Amino acid sequence: MPNYRRLWHPGGTYFFTVNLLRRDGNDLLTRYIDLLRKSVLVVRKAHPFVIHGWVVLPDHLHCVIELPPNDADFATRWRLIKMGFSKGLPQNEARSNSRKRRGERGIWQRRFWEHLIWDERDFNAHMDYVHINPVKHGLVNRVIDWPFSTFHKLVEDGVYPPDWAGGDESQINYQE
Repeated sequence: MPNYRRLWHPGGTYFFTVNLLRRDGNDLLTRYIDLLRKSVLVVRKAHPFVIHGWVVLPDHLHCVIELPPNDADFATRWRLIKMGFSKGLPQNEARSNSRKRRGERGIWQRRFWEHLIWDERDFNAHMDYVHINPVKHGLVNRVIDWPFSTFHKLVEDGVYPPDWAGGDESQINYQE
């Protein structure tokens, strides 16, 4: 088993990628977007965090969130978000014997990818990556056309112009 090393930084700001187990053609996250939103809301009430940027694609999501001071427990938050979402879905997915033995659903990949944000430049690069992702995956031509994103709120707040990356997304310097 790989030796995963996580950076636990109380009050840290993190970029996350969280994937469904089966990605090819799977649209559970957008099809059940209200269930995902409810799961996030429930977890945020019990385990607060600030959402700086969030995008939900059919089979994965990216976000930049900030934990409260003296709290580095992002793992519990993701476990609860995944669990809340999974419990609300019909139980008709195929499950491996390993998942059956563990009592797990066949919805999510077991792990997630996190990156502790280092500075303002890193923060901006990851915020841009979050919001350009639907264009990168060919789901829309313009960022503003993707409905499941904090981009719309950030446009309202004056952080991004409405036509950001609209037609010239190749010029954006983002990191994965």
